[in-house]
Amino acid sequence: MRRGDLYRVEKPSSRDPKGFRVFVVISRQDFIERTYPTVICAPIYSNCNGLSSEVEVGIDEGLKHDSCIRCDEIGSLQKSVLTNFIGSLSPSKIQELNQALKVAVEID
Repeated sequence: MRRGDLYRVEKPSSRDPKGFRVFVVISRQDFIERTYPTVICAPIYSNCNGLSSEVEVGIDEGLKHDSCIRCDEIGSLQKSVLTNFIGSLSPSKIQELNQALKVAVEID
């Protein structure tokens, strides 16, 4: 598991109307490699709102269609549910993700 990896998760939350959702791992790599059972992830939605806290992703990242990572909705997921690997973000997309995360939590 690496920072920037995308995973399809079945029924991630009782509040989520979808039967599955794709998430991108955003925790720092040294944390991912430790024995902690969780990592921080951001959900990916098929609709984009044009916010600066979103990152556009799509076929190049292993998805079926254009979508957006929503950095305003980050959360912790058990590593054990991250088993259905979809793809990975390119280094340039990780840079976009870093910028969107800064916007989402108001870090200069």
